[in-house]
Amino acid sequence: MTAASSPAGPDPALAREFVHFAMDAGVLRFGEFRTKAGRLSPYFFNAGLFDDGAKLGRLAEFYARRLLVLGADSPFDMLFGPAYKGIVLASAVAVELARRGRNVPFAYNRKEVKDHGEGGTLVGAPLAGRVLIVDDVVSAGTSVRESMTLIERAGAQPFGLAIALDRQEKATAAASEGGGDLPYSAVQYITRELRLQVAAIATLDDLLDVLRTSRDPALAAHAAPVAAYRERYGV
Repeated sequence: MTAASSPAGPDPALAREFVHFAMDAGVLRFGEFRTKAGRLSPYFFNAGLFDDGAKLGRLAEFYARRLLVLGADSPFDMLFGPAYKGIVLASAVAVELARRGRNVPFAYNRKEVKDHGEGGTLVGAPLAGRVLIVDDVVSAGTSVRESMTLIERAGAQPFGLAIALDRQEKATAAASEGGGDLPYSAVQYITRELRLQVAAIATLDDLLDVLRTSRDPALAAHAAPVAAYRERYGV
């Protein structure tokens, strides 16, 4: 695979619109939340709360708008949704892309091997060509590596990754490797080591910009703790 350069960053207007949507939907919340890495975060993004048709449809619109502006720089042939959240996301994004005139096949995987019917772990269109993985966020790149293995075994090319939010924070080493913060983020690891393009709808910097410029004092009050978290754990 040739080296992949990360596509242009999120469109500022699209990113701000998405941050407001995520807050209004209750998906992006503020307070004190313990992350999987054990960090105490002042914000939490839970894509599982895009839990009705209207919210999921709107989310798919943001993905599609982000992907369509990439144009010839991102000539993917199909979508792949890693189990489990990615299944819903890839399906919804495929529908929205088709609605906007870009009809592409999609596939996803099961975590359990099916021993009847067609069998196997892959469902949907045959994996072929340049495959774009669709997920919500990435923490360590583990699920991306697993998806790449499935795609490559099928004879296709892992091309890139589309996510909703780039948290722009340091990844953590596995417990077997001693744990601790690494000097790069999961997205940086994916672009530099796995050689995939990554397209995010918004980043933590976009979220900070919304908070810092908000005219709502209650919302603006979250800017300082989020900025402190970015300073401590960010890349």
